[in-house]
Order: sequence, then C-alpha cells, then structure tokens
Amino acid sequence: MWKLGLTGSIASGKSTALEEFAALGVPTFSSDDAVHELYRGEAVPVVEALFPGVSHNGEIDRKALSARILAEPQRLGELEAAVHPLVRARIGRFLADAEASGAKVAVVDIPLLFETGHDYGLDRVATTWAPDGEIRARALARPGMTVEKLDAILARQLPQDEKRKRADYVIYTTGPMWKLRTVVKALVEGLTQNPEGL
Repeated sequence: MWKLGLTGSIASGKSTALEEFAALGVPTFSSDDAVHELYRGEAVPVVEALFPGVSHNGEIDRKALSARILAEPQRLGELEAAVHPLVRARIGRFLADAEASGAKVAVVDIPLLFETGHDYGLDRVATTWAPDGEIRARALARPGMTVEKLDAILARQLPQDEKRKRADYVIYTTGPMWKLRTVVKALVEGLTQNPEGL
C-alpha cells in the first residue's frame, strides 16, 4: 500500500484535495479533524493542565486556547508536545487499518509534516500550492481569522517554494475544480497501477 502524505500551507487547498482523494474511494485521514476530536476527548485534561481555563463543558474552547497561544507564543511547543503524539498514534492506527482493508493507497493530511520533522513512514509526499496572495485572501475570509493570527501561523510554516522542493508531487489548487480533480485522479491511478510509483 502506498502511504501518501498530504501537506501544504494554510488555505492552500489541502482539505479540498483530501475530499477529492476520498471521492475516489481512497482512505483518508485529516490531522485537523483528529485534533478536533481529541479536543473533545482524551486531550482535554492534558491541555487544560497546561492552560488552565481553556476547557468548558468537557471540551477545549479552541478560541480561548488560540488566544492564550497568541499571548504566549513561546508555549506553543508545550502544546504540540502534548497533542502531537496523540495524533501520531491515530495516524498509525489509520494506516494499519487501511492496509489491512486491502487499500492500494491511503492519504494522510499533515499540515506541519515538513516542519515537525517526524518520520511517519510515508512513501511519498504531495503538497498543495496556491499563490501567496490567494492564500492570504482565502485564510482571511475564514471566521475568526485576523492578520495577526495569520502572520503567526505563516511564520511557523516553511515557505511554499521550500515545500515544493521537498515534495514528490505538487497539487496546484488554483483554477476550476475539474483541474484539481483530474490531477488527483491521475496521481491515484499512477500510484495504484505502477508498483514503483510515479
């Protein structure tokens, strides 16, 4: 089974690309979705211990946590050290289950794949890409996003050109949806039909 990592900068089209993989029947995993689930479950006591007052009614208030991190950016590493191992465990289970099911390709969306430097045992990596101006416009259109918050997020991420150099494949997310759909389909077919990959 091909284990394909999917990464890219904020608002570069990762979620949209992941949906296209899923539409083709490929097993997919979203790290962001996993964090959302963890913030309603096993990560709650851990995060609340680090940042008292950010949990309400048994789940993490993401807005409150985000405000704390913006105020104390030097503590982001503590949060990641607590949450990332939980996400990695879920990724491991997902890949094992996908392989056991007989899937030929499985895709894992990991936004900070290159930045964390963790080896997930992936065979190939694809990165999504859009012009920097388009990324800013997309991100700032999101509810609750501010210029300050966006700049803080982008400061933690590798430049897009560096991601393009490191990735095995680049998925451009500008233009009509049919183009993205065609690229994703060609990538999946290329991996499933060639034992050595593309």
